[in-house]
Amino acid sequence: MLALVLLIIAMLSALTAMRLAIHGQEVAVPAIVGLAPTEAEHTVTGLGLQMSVEQRFYSPQIPEGRIMSQLPAPGTKVRPGWQIRVAQSLGPTRVAIPDVTGQSEHAAELNIRRRGLDVAATAQVEAAGIPVDQVLAQSPPANATQVLAPKISLLLTAAPDPQTFVMPSFTGQPLGSVSRTLQDAGFRLGNVSAAQAAPPLDANAVSPAIVEIPAEPSPASIVMSQAPGAGQKISAGSYVSLEVR
Repeated sequence: MLALVLLIIAMLSALTAMRLAIHGQEVAVPAIVGLAPTEAEHTVTGLGLQMSVEQRFYSPQIPEGRIMSQLPAPGTKVRPGWQIRVAQSLGPTRVAIPDVTGQSEHAAELNIRRRGLDVAATAQVEAAGIPVDQVLAQSPPANATQVLAPKISLLLTAAPDPQTFVMPSFTGQPLGSVSRTLQDAGFRLGNVSAAQAAPPLDANAVSPAIVEIPAEPSPASIVMSQAPGAGQKISAGSYVSLEVR
């Protein structure tokens, strides 16, 4: 029993010593945001850590060349040799934001990219009296300062949705009047075909029935069917096909 107790005490002592040894080697990550790279690297290496500049961003708050963010955060416990990843500030955006309002989308994109900037996003809205695909507004506005990211969003004019109508029934009306009605309403007359009359049914007939050859459509021809059919929705400028007799 005494030997067992001594063995347990020895194991607990070993575990405690290992924990103390491991945690005793850990160091707290220093705060290096706002420091120059040389100062930050000196601070980090003094604690046995490493530093790596991985990204660079524009920042109106952090002066150019200074550290603007770090990972891990200050105060985090890490082991010696751990690498601190940082981002470096490029300072405020120096490129002037161009005024592209009133330009087409293509011309605005060329103007923006020629200055080393990018188009962030585009949105469209209908605007009466203004040509389609024209820049109505932009963000940031022209000549803006203290821009965090060199990207410009554009608001463009969109083409209005085509006007739709409910197709009326032209069955039984003369082709001439139907054609004028369609043209006056802004529609187009499509294919006009003559309907073929069905042969009369005669059970006592020995020879086949003679099929009547349809006559050519004329303004006096009567509409028998139409496509699109009555009640369907149709856009302005669409074609309407008719079958007449």
